[in-house]
Amino acid sequence: MNSSETLALSLELLRQPSVTPIDHNCQNIMADRLAKVGFNIENMRFDDVDNLWARRGTQAPVFCFAGHTDVVPTGNLDAWQTDPFQPEIIDGKLYGRGSADMKTALAAMVVATERFVAKHPNHKGSIAYLITSDEEGPSINGTVKVVETLEARQEKMTWCLVGEPSSTNTLGDVIKNGRRGSLNAVLTVKGKQGHVAYPHLAANPIHLAALALHELSTTVWDQGNEYFPATTFQISNIHAGTGATNIVPGHLDVVFNFRYSTEVTAEILQQRVLAILDAHGLDYDIQWTFSGLPFLTPVGELVNAAKHAIKQVNGVEAELSTSGGTSDGRFIAPTGAQVLELGVLNATIHQVNEHVNIDDLEPLAEIYEEILVQLLA
Repeated sequence: MNSSETLALSLELLRQPSVTPIDHNCQNIMADRLAKVGFNIENMRFDDVDNLWARRGTQAPVFCFAGHTDVVPTGNLDAWQTDPFQPEIIDGKLYGRGSADMKTALAAMVVATERFVAKHPNHKGSIAYLITSDEEGPSINGTVKVVETLEARQEKMTWCLVGEPSSTNTLGDVIKNGRRGSLNAVLTVKGKQGHVAYPHLAANPIHLAALALHELSTTVWDQGNEYFPATTFQISNIHAGTGATNIVPGHLDVVFNFRYSTEVTAEILQQRVLAILDAHGLDYDIQWTFSGLPFLTPVGELVNAAKHAIKQVNGVEAELSTSGGTSDGRFIAPTGAQVLELGVLNATIHQVNEHVNIDDLEPLAEIYEEILVQLLA
């Protein structure tokens, strides 16, 4: 098994209990390795979030590896077959919180960079790292703040590879070359509280809102396009009442989300929602939260380099996809950089007993290295 370097660094990172927003020394581990191969290290801490900006070289083009050291909480420890922060190898799989999302990718990035620099010490342009501990949390003081800082000083990325777990069945079978936009809302429908035995003296907001919610959930918002699936609407939380069986509630709270394509905008979706609510005569308040614009990196230098590297290393023809959740790529793409996501299999991310195939670690490092060769050698 020829994965000793990437595996060793993966194990070191996985032993750090870096639950959002705590980095727990992960970035220092990476920075120490990068400094030894000529990177300038810049720690950017915003509020309670640690961020790392590291760069080797001063010229364009700039290739950036991006990712996060924070992981989601473990959940019920009794449900894990291993200690989530004491990684173990069982039947060819590496278990631990963050093994898939995304510490093995971080390890592969560093190892790939070390190997590339050793072979190409006078490479073109620059190599950079943008690493945060705030991707799994509110994403307020992480990548978005680093990008703002870089933009303010006119420091641009040309290409950015985010190490999110993109693969579905085989390493490299899917490249995420874009993501849908995300729009959230908290809707409060107002009624009048009263006794269930005297409904004529009350106004049940659940009953009042039912038809409007049905319409929202069955509306076709768009058809998508060649790059994006159709926009989706999902109710994620709904609550009303005091817990008593004999009280008509005074208000109904509904939390919902749009994952939307480039066929619509957040403003269009907001207008259409308000039109539906108004058409049903509801008395309501609504608060919107915008999580990110959709972005797309069309076929070009970065996508072609990634597809070539995957084919060369793993013999796989990669599929381009914009499905799935959001990532920090949504903060980087608006700067003009070409952005894609490429990492290990995503089958167990955020789950109990999260794991990754050991045999995927070394090929991932080789894929990352070959991408550097294609773009900067």
